[in-house]
Amino acid sequence: MKALMIAGENSCVFHDIAQPVPGPGEVLVAVRHVALCGSDLNTFKGLNPLVSLPRIPGHEIGGEIAAVGEGVPAEFAIGSRCIVMPYTSCGTCPSCRRGRVNACRGNRTLGVQQEGGLAEYIVLPHGKVILNTTLAPRHLALVEPLSVGFHAVDRGRVSKDDTVVVLGCGMIGMGAIAGAVHRGARVIAVDVGAAKLDIATRYGASAVIDAGSEDVLARVAELTGNDGPDVVIEAVGLPLTFTQAIDMVAFTGRVVYIGYAKEPVTYKTQLFNLKELDILGSRNATMADFQAVIAYLESLSTPPDDMITKVFPFAEADQALPYWVAERETTLKLMIEL
Repeated sequence: MKALMIAGENSCVFHDIAQPVPGPGEVLVAVRHVALCGSDLNTFKGLNPLVSLPRIPGHEIGGEIAAVGEGVPAEFAIGSRCIVMPYTSCGTCPSCRRGRVNACRGNRTLGVQQEGGLAEYIVLPHGKVILNTTLAPRHLALVEPLSVGFHAVDRGRVSKDDTVVVLGCGMIGMGAIAGAVHRGARVIAVDVGAAKLDIATRYGASAVIDAGSEDVLARVAELTGNDGPDVVIEAVGLPLTFTQAIDMVAFTGRVVYIGYAKEPVTYKTQLFNLKELDILGSRNATMADFQAVIAYLESLSTPPDDMITKVFPFAEADQALPYWVAERETTLKLMIEL
């Protein structure tokens, strides 16, 4: 079967590899759609320390069941459409013992620490596959990235009484915007340029700030009556936005970090104490987050096609990451269709 591999920095190539066979408790998924993530982009650019090359990228996957192994429940019927949960959990580390398997110490995400889904087929434990007959096939691949944002909203304990600032309107940030709006919060979205901010408005942001042309801290203060937001969700991963989050958040507010900075960050740590902040990390997503996103997408009156910037056929998948590098500012989500 064909698979696309990131062979080295700025290099994508197709390879012929053996088609996998499902073992006991496993299903063979015929991959139909793979959405590309910022982690895939960083791998392509040589900026992802978690990846060794070559690597098949892709962990945002929609497909259908093509074959099943022994002992798989009958509901996993051949031809059933499905969403892939791309994480692993060991069951024994402190995170797993606490039931927070999304933050497993030994997690191996598809396309990062192990081969991903940008191939014709992939084998998975049936427990990592969510069956769905209601969403359009290409929207199945939107569930995982949106669920990461929904998880950050849950980590921030966002409620209808909150004002939430989301720093970064990429797909993960868009999930945080949608998740916070879905809970009834007032959301202020921050990014550079109009393209993503326009989409943020369509998904419920009540105000937007163009960081390329406005003073973000001053504008947030103006929009919040100088109190600051109750919650800040950082989905960029730059030292600037890491410290901005602490500077802008209200006293006794919550800061949730989804992104991670690739270099050290210098803080005024007195604000941690003076404001008595809750500072939270957010990693991956849970089954509950996936189910919440599925319900959210099913409830939309308009299909979320505007979240997909461009679709590449599998034969042209090697062109997708170079396109993203060239069109970074206007690209929200690229999708490969098999």
